[in-house]
Amino acid sequence: MTAADPTPQIPEEVVDRDYPVTPVPQHARKGVFSLMVVLLGFTVFTPTMLAGSSLGEAFGLSDLVLVIAVGSLVLGTYVAFLGWIGARTGLTTVVMARYTLGTRGSKLASILLGGTQIGWYGVVIGMIGELTAQAFGWETYAAKAAVMVGVSALMCATACYGYRGMYWVSLISTPLILVLAFWVMFRSLDEVGGWAGLAAIHPDGQMTFAVAITTVVGTFVSAGTQAPNWTRFGRTGRQAVWACLIGFLIGNALMIFFGAIGAITFGEGDFVLVLYQLGLVGWGLFLLFGNLWKSNADTAYAFGVAGAELFEKPSKTRFVIIGSVIGTVLALVGVQEHLPQYLGLLGTFIPPLGGVIIGDYLARWRRTQMPVGEILPKFNVINLGVYVLACALAWGAGQLGIGIPPVIGILTALVLSVVLSRLSPRKVAA
Repeated sequence: MTAADPTPQIPEEVVDRDYPVTPVPQHARKGVFSLMVVLLGFTVFTPTMLAGSSLGEAFGLSDLVLVIAVGSLVLGTYVAFLGWIGARTGLTTVVMARYTLGTRGSKLASILLGGTQIGWYGVVIGMIGELTAQAFGWETYAAKAAVMVGVSALMCATACYGYRGMYWVSLISTPLILVLAFWVMFRSLDEVGGWAGLAAIHPDGQMTFAVAITTVVGTFVSAGTQAPNWTRFGRTGRQAVWACLIGFLIGNALMIFFGAIGAITFGEGDFVLVLYQLGLVGWGLFLLFGNLWKSNADTAYAFGVAGAELFEKPSKTRFVIIGSVIGTVLALVGVQEHLPQYLGLLGTFIPPLGGVIIGDYLARWRRTQMPVGEILPKFNVINLGVYVLACALAWGAGQLGIGIPPVIGILTALVLSVVLSRLSPRKVAA
C-alpha cells in the first residue's frame, strides 16, 4: 500500500483464477463447447456402468431403453435447473447455499458436499490400485500403494490447475474413451447376434420400474447437485442448460447403457474388465486411467471449493491438496471397501439441498441475482427446516420402497421453499 494508492493489495498467493467464493467475472466466462467438454468429462464415468449392469440383468432392450430415458430425463432436468442458476449467479453450489441457508447454515452444505466427494475420491483411488494390480498380476501391497499415491498426485495437480486443467484433460481423453466404449459395445453386440439378438434376450432378474429409475437418477444426482461449480463459467444460462443436458442426459445415459450391454453379453458391466476378458489389457488400462483421471480431478475440485467456502478462504488449492491426502489415506487403509454404502446413504440427503436452492432462487433471488455484499442472516431457519423435512421424506420413501426417493426429496424441498419463501429473511440490518 502506498500514499498514492490506499487500496490494500491482496497477496498474490491467495488470488485464485477459479473464483471459488466470489462470482466468476464476465472476462473469465466460457462458451457452451467448453462447458459441454468439462461436464461430459465429469459424467463419462466407468463406475456408472455398474448401475447399468444391474438394469441389464432385469430388463429387456425396449424396457431398458425406456428406464434409462426416463431416469436420465429426470436427472438432466434437475441438473439443468441448477446449472442455469450457476451461470446466472456465477457462484458455486456451496456459496449459493449461503443465500438459501444463511452464512452459518451453509456450512452444512459444505461439509455434506465436500465430505462426500472426499469419500468418493478415496473409493476411486482404491479402485484404480486394485484394477491395475489385477491387470499386471501384482500381489504386493506396496505395488498397489505406489499406484494409488501416483495417480492421486496427478489428479490433485489437475484439480489445483482448475477449470482449465479439467477442460484440457476432458477434451483429449473423453472422445478417445467414447470411441473405445462404442467399439466394446459393438464387439459385445457381435456376441449376441446384433441388435436383434439383444432384443430377443429376456433377462430373469427382478426390479421394479421405480427402483430402476431411482438407480438411474441416483448415479449422478449427488454429483449433479454440484454442477454450478462448472456452469458458473458459462456466459449465459441457456448455454449452461445445454451443457448440462448433453453431459447428464446423454453422457450419463450412455455409460448406463454401456454397462447394461456388457452385463447382458459378457456378464460384466465394467468395460475395463470386459477389455481384460478380451485380452486387451493395455486398452483396459487406458480406459481406466483416462476415465478416472478426469472424473476424480472434478471430484477433487468439488471438495476444494467446498473447503474454501467452509473456511471462508479465497483460494481452493490448499483444500484440494488436503482433501486429496485424506482420500488417498482412506484408499491406502482399505476403507473404500466399506464407504460406498455409507456414501450412497448420504446421496439421499444431497438432492434436497439442490431442491431448496432452486426453489429459493426462483422465489426470492431471481430478480436480484444473489447480490454480492448482501448482509445475510447466520441461519435461515425456514429453509433449513424445509431441507430436513425433505430429507426425512426421501429417506422414508427409500425405506418403504415408495416412489423415487431422490425425486421426492428434490420436489418436496423445491415446492416448500417456494411456498414458504415469504417467511424467509432476505437480509439482516447492517
